[in-house]
Amino acid sequence: MKGGTPIVSLTAYTTPMAQLMDAHCDFVLVGDSVGMVLHGLPSTLQVTLDMMILHGQAVRRGLDRALMVVDMPFGSYEASPQVAFAAAARLMAETGAGAVKLEGGVHMAETIAFLVERGIPVMAHVGLTPQAIHTLGGYKVQGRGDAAPMLMADAQAVSDAGAFAVVLEKVPTGLATKITEALPIPTIGIGASAHCDGQVLVVDDMLGLFTAFKPKFVKRYADLGSQAEAAVEAYAQEVRTRSFPAEEYGFAD
Repeated sequence: MKGGTPIVSLTAYTTPMAQLMDAHCDFVLVGDSVGMVLHGLPSTLQVTLDMMILHGQAVRRGLDRALMVVDMPFGSYEASPQVAFAAAARLMAETGAGAVKLEGGVHMAETIAFLVERGIPVMAHVGLTPQAIHTLGGYKVQGRGDAAPMLMADAQAVSDAGAFAVVLEKVPTGLATKITEALPIPTIGIGASAHCDGQVLVVDDMLGLFTAFKPKFVKRYADLGSQAEAAVEAYAQEVRTRSFPAEEYGFAD
């Protein structure tokens, strides 16, 4: 799909949401963003391998055609290629995932190559890598100015190591375009312009369900959070006034 019709992806964490997007997405990402979106954690750093497996199993049950990619959580792959393989093998075996995703560029190339050589397809992730926000100084755009060559090197390294695609997060348009043109593998943008080979968003962000904050790169295609709150308010009001359940929702003697 490199250079062709743009690749479509969203995150999913549950069976019903996976069922909704299966017919429309080329791949579905079980993202470690689940920690913030569904579990109320302050970042992705507290997400565990067991959590990713649980949500991966749920999403797998909702997919018939889309490729499922599962994030490797913080601490599950950085120590060594061997540690990464054990975690990735468990993710693949217990969820039925088609691939795993891990963060990092040049410094993770050896690990990516180790996994790929042993039959585990790897999607890479460079630019803003949320698991490294403390070393990056927050959720900042990456690759501006003098930092551009380093980010280009990261992207090239993961491609050379055997990653089948790479996520570019919060990367300036010009640099994202250059990386996309330079690499033989697809680039998947999230805050990296339409010049990438595909796009991914956190589904709860684009549906307006997750309202803790809204990144600049997110377009809200719906405002389901407000609609859901209004529905809950209406339900509470009807219960308290005894207008629900009305007779039509009951059963005759």
